[in-house]
Amino acid sequence: MDRFGTAWVALTLSLAAHVVDEALTGFLDVYNPIVRSLRARFGWFPMPVFTFDVWITGLCAAVLVLLALSPLAFRRSPFVRVAAYPYAALMLLNGVGHLIGSMYLQRWAPGATTAPLLIAASLWVLAAARRA
Repeated sequence: MDRFGTAWVALTLSLAAHVVDEALTGFLDVYNPIVRSLRARFGWFPMPVFTFDVWITGLCAAVLVLLALSPLAFRRSPFVRVAAYPYAALMLLNGVGHLIGSMYLQRWAPGATTAPLLIAASLWVLAAARRA
């Protein structure tokens, strides 16, 4: 079995689990007030505020698109290999951010339960993309 394709699927399934984790633990109840606060302090702050419906729909669509790219990952498509680097880097930062957020909030932050999965799967994709 192709390691790059398997790593891609593992990262995407980790992302799907992470979305469920965030949805069940009230991620937007933490995220939106932080973004509003940062916008009040820095008018240029680029992050959006989300309603639950828009947020969950966008993330589900992203997971479905990433899963749809899996056959190309198993064929080691150059497009997917190049896309793997920013995808894995973003998910690595996402996972680390949730763990740092937990330290900052001094409690287990929404999404922190699956953050280690994102980190591990991201590192796997980065290593597999490099070898592919």
